Order: sequence, then structure tokens, then C-alpha cells
Amino acid sequence: MQIVDSHCHIDRVDLDAFGGSIESMLTHAGELSVNKFLCVCIDLEHFDQVHNLALEYPNIFSSVGVHPTETNCKDPSIEELLVYAKSDRVIAIGETGLDYFHVKKEEADWQRDRFRRHIKASNESGKPMIIHMRDAKEDTIRILTEEKAEAGVMHCYSEDWETAQAALDLGFYISFSGILTFNSAQSLREVAMKVPSERLLVETDSPYLTPSPFRGRPNSPAYTYYVVEKLAEIRNTSIDEMATNTTNNFNQLFFS
Repeated sequence: MQIVDSHCHIDRVDLDAFGGSIESMLTHAGELSVNKFLCVCIDLEHFDQVHNLALEYPNIFSSVGVHPTETNCKDPSIEELLVYAKSDRVIAIGETGLDYFHVKKEEADWQRDRFRRHIKASNESGKPMIIHMRDAKEDTIRILTEEKAEAGVMHCYSEDWETAQAALDLGFYISFSGILTFNSAQSLREVAMKVPSERLLVETDSPYLTPSPFRGRPNSPAYTYYVVEKLAEIRNTSIDEMATNTTNNFNQLFFS
């Protein structure tokens, strides 16, 4: 069985529990069948740190992008994103998107402009996007539609079915995180039941959003297993089948 953590921040994971060793963290993940990882970039200042992990470890891949809430950093041009996107083992553009929880909608013109640049870079490079969307579902879908976004994933999905359906209609995948295991997430579990099996992905977003039964502890990629477990339960299938399905979907999106 193979499980892919389609969205993690390995460069930010607390390694104290693993003796300070990334190798130990990866071994721990492998013990739960999690053995492929997309380490996601959130600013250009730390791109080398993220990318070097992908260059060093054959089961880690990386992205390039600037997160919508990052302000104390370089704001990339389309051309800069395209240069980074050509780097070996960079398979995605992002994390990008809109976040009106941390930035008021009426003050977020710069955020929308940044998002459009990432979409253009994705379309031109052929690398799928990783979309962050928080309290901004209408504008996110609108801008993806206006810019004719070609491929990507709605990461750490936590919105309603109507928004998921709109993203699916654009050809996007839907990725579920540890939020799916939270007691408060019944409405999200109902969304997860409806997403077509060929569009499902799983992730941890580690070191954030630790799933049950480990809430309150630092998250790590190994815990993707518990997202797969919950998704399999929700959809009345086996863990093995869900692992195979989401791994195939990851490969279809990023490597086909």
C-alpha cells in the first residue's frame, strides 16, 4: 500500500520528536505506508530550503509559489515563477489563492493580483496549481474561471458542496486534510461523500491541522494515513482501495 501526502510543509515540521532527523520522520511515515510527499513552498525566500529537500530525497517533490497571506516577502512576477517552475522536481505552482480571513476582502486587491499571476504561470508552465481558499470561495472560483485556469487542486478543502462542484466543473481536484476527522466537520464529511473518486486527494498540511486521534500534538506526514482511514470510512470502502485511488489521482494530476 502507498499513500501520498499531497500537501505538507516538511521544512516546517517539528523534528524534535524524530531526534532532529528528517530521515527518522520519513521512516515514521513509511511505517504507516505514507511514502511520497509534495513539500509546498509558501514564499520565494524559502524556496531553496523546500526545493533542496526534493533534490535530496527521491520521494519528496516540491512546488513554487507565494502564499496569499505572506506579505513580508518578495511578490513574484509571472516570469520569476516560470523560471523556478523549470527547476528539477518542481511539480506544482503554489501555494496560491485567496484568504479573506487574514486579509479583508476590500483590502485584498494585491492578493487577487498575485493569484492571477500564479494562474498565468501555471497555465504557461503546465504545472498544476495548489489553491488555498479561506472565506473567499466566490472570488476564488470567479478568478479561476476568468483566467481559464487549466489544472490544480483545492487544498485542505473545508467549504460547501456547491463550491466543490464549481471547482470540479473547472477540472480541479479536491484534497481533504485532518479536518475531515474533527467532530465538528460533519458537513465536510458529507461533501467528501459526493466528490467523484477520480478527483480525491489526501494531505496533512503538516505541521498544521493534526487529525484525530492526535489533535493537540504537532502534525507530520505520517498522519495522512488517518485521513485516508476516515475517507475510506465515509465512502464505505477499504483503506487499501482509498490509498490506491488517491495515489493514482495524485500521479494523474501531477505526472500525466
